[in-house]
Amino acid sequence: MLFSRALVTGGAGFLGSHLCDALVALGENVTVLDNLSSGKRQNIRDALKSKKIKFILGDCKNSRDVRKAVSEADVVYHFAANPEVRLSLADPATSFRENIYATHVLLEAIRKSDVNRIVFASTSTVYGDAKVVPTPEDYAPMEPISVYGASKLASEALITAYCQTYYKTAIVLRLANIVGPRSEHGVISDFVKKLKANSRRLEILGDGHQKKSYLHVEDCISATLTASEITTQGEVLNVGSTDQLEVAGIAEIVTHEMGLDNVCFEFTGGVDGGRGWVGDVKNMLLDTTRLKSKGWKPRHNSVDSVRLAVRELLSK
Repeated sequence: MLFSRALVTGGAGFLGSHLCDALVALGENVTVLDNLSSGKRQNIRDALKSKKIKFILGDCKNSRDVRKAVSEADVVYHFAANPEVRLSLADPATSFRENIYATHVLLEAIRKSDVNRIVFASTSTVYGDAKVVPTPEDYAPMEPISVYGASKLASEALITAYCQTYYKTAIVLRLANIVGPRSEHGVISDFVKKLKANSRRLEILGDGHQKKSYLHVEDCISATLTASEITTQGEVLNVGSTDQLEVAGIAEIVTHEMGLDNVCFEFTGGVDGGRGWVGDVKNMLLDTTRLKSKGWKPRHNSVDSVRLAVRELLSK
């Protein structure tokens, strides 16, 4: 690794906690900044057994907390965010505060610090309804269809502008749907919860033909570590599997792994051509050629990623 002191914002969350595990295993000194609004201290329980990691209960919107955390880092992995795409429809202000404003506060601290690199967890939703699939990083125009996607795109712009202006290195990761242990939102956990409540009927939002790329968190973290080694300024990288899976296919996998037969799938029909909700991108597949050229490739395809994630969730 290029660095010995890492700050992980949102380090007690789903993705952040897995990244902390990996960094500690590599011998990095890790500082975690998390307000535990969605993350859990339990997620980094094993990592906290190491003397290499320090936990700060704090908020990325609080400049004092951020300055304290940044002072102990050479590189920042900015994974803190409100991850719920659907929430941005009912409460767009939360996406602004937790994603854009929090990023601004962090960048203000970074520009006055010795940190020389930021790795940002962005999202495939910045592309909106892309007309080119698989979608490359230089696709244009970028037209997000959710406030969440727009907040991530705005954060990308802030990060690249700050890093250009203040001579820092920015690496932006546009993530597909990441699945695996510690994830408590998304289609897999939604289906499992519904089927545990009623094993004969499963309500599925939309028409079931929403088709997206799913990547296991192990592959996501290996991509993050590969990207963190890049030395070029302003690198933007898609992170995802090379195939797609329909929502109805996920339902089939979940029911099979739960040992359920004759489950009635009830599709809501959705909105705007079968989407699960307003702002739901119906067809997503990322072109990951650029990241693969750096030496990374996923171990799991979408079907295997989902199946493994279901098994991991059921084994808790």
